Amino acid sequence: MTILTVNLLFSTLVFWIAARLYLLPRLHELRARSVLLPILLLHAFRHLGLMFLAPGGTYAGIPPQFAYPAAFGDFLAAVLAVTAIWAVAVSARGARLLVWAFNIEGTLDLIVAIALATVTGAAAYMGPAYWIPAFWVPALLVTHYITFRILRSSWKGAV
Repeated sequence: MTILTVNLLFSTLVFWIAARLYLLPRLHELRARSVLLPILLLHAFRHLGLMFLAPGGTYAGIPPQFAYPAAFGDFLAAVLAVTAIWAVAVSARGARLLVWAFNIEGTLDLIVAIALATVTGAAAYMGPAYWIPAFWVPALLVTHYITFRILRSSWKGAV
């Protein structure tokens, strides 16, 4: 087990504890919009995953088998999140569908990126981008879970 794996797992645990203490017990009381908009805004910054392709953002030699799918998967998640922000904010008819599309793509992107980073040994080359999987990915994983909970139960009728 690498240090990055420990960082990813422990940070996920801390974000999960925060969600269990502060958000999940009140989820049924809150409007979907009031929970989804901050989550979508967080994920709108996933364009920063393009850092895996930027010279200086990572060390030379980062495996392209990891870097390209992680970067472009994150960028697509950011585009979907921004689109969903608009739809949720104006209560558009297709808002729920857009949030589903964002959440599925974003979750699969993170799972694939974690698997590819592990298989290719990308952690040794992450350099300044190390904070992404060590801190940010855990927050994203927990917020994807919360979004699935909202999509499956809490979101009834108007956003």
